[in-house]
Amino acid sequence: MKDNIHILYEDTEVLVVDKPAGLVVHPDGRTKEPTLADWVLEKYPAVRGVGETIALTNGETIEKWGIVHRLDKETSGVILIAKTQESFLNLKAQFQARTIQKTYRTIAHGQFKEKNGTINRPIGRSASDFRKRSAEYGARGDLREAVTDYRVIGEGEVAGTKLSYLEVEPHTGRTHQIRVHLKAISHPILCDKLYAPRLPCVGSFGRVALHAFSVVFRLQNGTTQRVEAPLPLDFQATLAELGIVC
Repeated sequence: MKDNIHILYEDTEVLVVDKPAGLVVHPDGRTKEPTLADWVLEKYPAVRGVGETIALTNGETIEKWGIVHRLDKETSGVILIAKTQESFLNLKAQFQARTIQKTYRTIAHGQFKEKNGTINRPIGRSASDFRKRSAEYGARGDLREAVTDYRVIGEGEVAGTKLSYLEVEPHTGRTHQIRVHLKAISHPILCDKLYAPRLPCVGSFGRVALHAFSVVFRLQNGTTQRVEAPLPLDFQATLAELGIVC
């Protein structure tokens, strides 16, 4: 899996890679599977000590040197890695200020009446499953602000299942935000076994149909940098079945 990591952009302060679906970004304290953080230290040993660690309640510490943000295991696409502490603090400040622009591509169930829209629904914990988040009635715990813009790029049908190809931009960074928001408006993501287990998984996906397509950020000198991750093969094949030119 780590052999499939491709470098999209690199300079003296930041590394941007295309994370393959199925690869965990950093350890979680429970499993021992290979992670993107392992690859970073293997290829860039000088990154050790850059960034922050996570202290677990059992006294263990998760090391995620260089990692500024994360993607779900099944999500593919662009991810930023800081090569110096100054770069880490610069990128962290941009994430906190919500000035980093992240754009995703996804394929969702159904077809949208409104081809452009904003989903503004706070997200809490699911009342039925500790693994899940919810933006619907009955969500528990602290309900945190969450805003997601979407735009329909194309529509089609595969094996009798109507689908929509979307560009999605989250303005907040809540856990599972895009997956939760699209489910809340009755358009869950294709092949999302956690949030849409009863809906058909058609096309060429063996994972959640979600890809981090691009990121726009500022370097320390103020220069704006945009980086894109090409659509993976499962997206390309499914879009071809839908008759959508990608």
